[in-house]
Amino acid sequence: MKKILLAFPLLFALQATAAQPGPDEVVRQVTDEVMQSVQKSEALKAGEREAVVALVEEKVLPHIDFRAAARIALGRDWRLATPAQRDALVQQFQGMLLRIYTNAIGSYRGQTMQVQRLNMKPGDTDVTVRNRYLQPGKPPVAVDYAMHLTPQGWKIYDVIVEGVSLVLTYRSEFSQIVQQSGIDGLLKRLAEKNSPPTVKP
Repeated sequence: MKKILLAFPLLFALQATAAQPGPDEVVRQVTDEVMQSVQKSEALKAGEREAVVALVEEKVLPHIDFRAAARIALGRDWRLATPAQRDALVQQFQGMLLRIYTNAIGSYRGQTMQVQRLNMKPGDTDVTVRNRYLQPGKPPVAVDYAMHLTPQGWKIYDVIVEGVSLVLTYRSEFSQIVQQSGIDGLLKRLAEKNSPPTVKP
């Protein structure tokens, strides 16, 4: 009886994992919802910041592991940050994604997305979901999502566009800032970049 009782938590955990959508399903669902929202909303087509932020916070952010992304972007410098600084870096990394989406959301107009077949083995906890974004009259754009399995389900920790990692792109820049100004200097620089521009009267 004791062994049976001890097995219950494991059974529940296995059932919860089985019920979670796979990584390719997560990408397909999120992308479809974002694209449909853009097609229906004139505010999103125009790249209005408030509309974009609301969309990203609802549809995209819950599926991203910002802590893993920030840790990879900083590389060895992550070890220099205190727990409070790490939390602040994660927050600023999230703000950076919002800024990127605000500038690029209009490019989703007229696009369709193909999720490539996922070669995933049983027990895999880190995979790359490969996609192609298609737009009439233009060559397809390869956009891949690096994802890992967390207790909350599959999460994206990097986006690779045409072979270029979004996260690793920032590593040399971040490293240079940390060498010159420390972690606080990097936080200050990120906060400045993520602040919305001041509208002059």
